[in-house]
Amino acid sequence: MKIINDSNNIKKSNFFIDPKNVSKVKSILLNVKQNGDTALQKYEKKFGNIDIVDFKIYASDVEQAYSKVSKQQIKTIKFIRNRLISTEKTLRNQFQNTIINHDGIKITKSFVPINNVGCYVPGGLAKYTSSLLMSVVPAKVAGVKRVVVVSPTNNEGLIDPLTLVSADICGVDEFYKLGGAQAIAALAYGTETIKSVDKIVGPGGAFVTIAKSLISNNISIDMIAGPTELGIIADYTSDVNFVASDIISQAEHDVNTTCFVATTSVDVANMISKKIDEKIKHVKRNNIIKSSLRKNGFIMVCKTQQRMIDLINDLSPEHLEIITKKPNLIASKIHSAGIILMGKYAPSSASDYAFGSNHILPTNTFGKTRGSLSVLDFMKLDTKIQSTKSSLKKILNHVYIMTCTENLPNHYDAIRERLL
Repeated sequence: MKIINDSNNIKKSNFFIDPKNVSKVKSILLNVKQNGDTALQKYEKKFGNIDIVDFKIYASDVEQAYSKVSKQQIKTIKFIRNRLISTEKTLRNQFQNTIINHDGIKITKSFVPINNVGCYVPGGLAKYTSSLLMSVVPAKVAGVKRVVVVSPTNNEGLIDPLTLVSADICGVDEFYKLGGAQAIAALAYGTETIKSVDKIVGPGGAFVTIAKSLISNNISIDMIAGPTELGIIADYTSDVNFVASDIISQAEHDVNTTCFVATTSVDVANMISKKIDEKIKHVKRNNIIKSSLRKNGFIMVCKTQQRMIDLINDLSPEHLEIITKKPNLIASKIHSAGIILMGKYAPSSASDYAFGSNHILPTNTFGKTRGSLSVLDFMKLDTKIQSTKSSLKKILNHVYIMTCTENLPNHYDAIRERLL
């Protein structure tokens, strides 16, 4: 990894705003919107070289998938699911229905589930069963009635068996073998086979991320989630072996992954760089790792700790590990990371699976305004209001003043008529 000095000019990969990619995705979205299943079949053939006649996954497919997974795998899926359920239920229980009374005006606030959602699960040549758990479990805890999953097939036109089994264990209502921007279009606009949803969630590559952004003026999305980002804050007490391993673990996701280390020590930076170079030689998937770190990786040496914290808050990485002498102190000053992992026993790879936290997190600096996917992403705040005539009369003068200020006299008249 390259070592850079404290700088104001640190930039992330610009895949998200690449005009060529945006243009390609727009074309895909429009084609699916106009031509439905025919367009979906065209793109699955074009991008995956797969002829798919029927996108739907049936009970027989799931039954067959069970025969291809082990009891230990099923046990692990249930372990992760149960941890997520516990976390999401605890959060859900914090939000109770509330009634507010203002002089006879009763305002009722209640949290209700969204009717139906679509969950994008990355797949294809990779396997991201965990992403299905992360998106489906909070939806089910929220009480969503219809949970739809889409995921790309492998080069044989099949979905990973464990992903199908996990979908069954988690209670997925519909599953379609479909990926890329075309899958996002299908969920957003609907086709002959797939009924549209009210919200789309889940991580994906460049085209999926762009597609989610472009359709967000027609349908709700959770966040910009992908490709993966990891930042690590290290000091002289850090175990450079752990730091190097964690960088490598996230870099293996994708060549577009962004991984970096921040430190105030040149010596620490050099040791980490050397250790990464040593370890890469002996790890699997090192072609992806090398490309990722060469393209987007860096070790940032800052003049002061405060300068480092300011830059981290500006970069707002999806995952932030703080492996320092006083991680809690530094963490208290970070307000923009998607998730903060403190100490050497909280690696991002563990949070990706089994801590009970959600690994669908904001990227591309959106960590400044939101956190991980949760049960709250699958609920809306419902507001109901009742008022009596006497209560309406009490606010009449205040309404009059505001309607005069904003030159909206009919607003006032609509209230005054009720009080005659």
